[in-house]
Amino acid sequence: MQIVITAVGPDHSGLADPIIHYVTGQGANIAEIQMYDHDEEALFAMLLRVEMPADDLPALRKAMDEIGRLKSLSIRVWSAEERADCPRLALCVTYRTEPALAVLRAIRDGQIKAKVAVMLSNRPQCRSIAEQFGVEWHHVGDDAGATDDGRMVELLDQYDVDYVVLARYMRILPAATCWNYAGGRIINLHHGLLPSFPGMRPYHDAYARRMLTYGATCHFIVPELDAGDQIIYQSTFSAQPGTKLDEIVKTGQQDNEPHCLVEGVRRVVEREVQLHFHRVVARGAEG
Repeated sequence: MQIVITAVGPDHSGLADPIIHYVTGQGANIAEIQMYDHDEEALFAMLLRVEMPADDLPALRKAMDEIGRLKSLSIRVWSAEERADCPRLALCVTYRTEPALAVLRAIRDGQIKAKVAVMLSNRPQCRSIAEQFGVEWHHVGDDAGATDDGRMVELLDQYDVDYVVLARYMRILPAATCWNYAGGRIINLHHGLLPSFPGMRPYHDAYARRMLTYGATCHFIVPELDAGDQIIYQSTFSAQPGTKLDEIVKTGQQDNEPHCLVEGVRRVVEREVQLHFHRVVARGAEG
């Protein structure tokens, strides 16, 4: 069984050693290891991807809980194989309803084999979607839309989420949150073609460059910005010369973006692709 261990906490010496010593002492094969030590933030973070027998998972979790308690680390032990038939998703939203609605409909119709365990939002606009599909809803933003990131992490753990889906969630996740669910557990929908059109206004930027092809990108989120290419799926549509920008945006938001997210999520939950050393690879091709 492939298992991902993440550890996050205040930085001090000797944090990685007990984790690595335990898994190697149990005969685990380490397939990937990444560590982050940022003096300015005084933050330590680590990702460890190991191969161990499934029967060892309960003991591993117990040992990591004890190490976390002793070292003041938040340690998570996760495997995509535990609930491979029906992983649990968290849908994170802000204003736009179309992407989340498309995912919920795709699950209902059997296109995506998963369960939405919770919807989280920093704004109230999408609450009716959660109510329509009988999904637990939590508002994690203040009046200005700023997110309580600590509360968000608590809820993701409370609902035992496998994957975090940012369905046009218009907030940047802090590095600590990204590390907590590192290893290909955070999926984002960007409403432009990456890497050409990043930022908040990709439709406008593409239009200013007289593009006739527009698109959306579904990609994994990693803790470091600009760390590489984590694209899961991209979908495009063409516009005729002279098409107004508002028509292009409408087509993208109502049709193309939802399609892009659904296909991207499907590829991940069916484990067709995974993230390995910040690269998206076909399952079993991580060597």
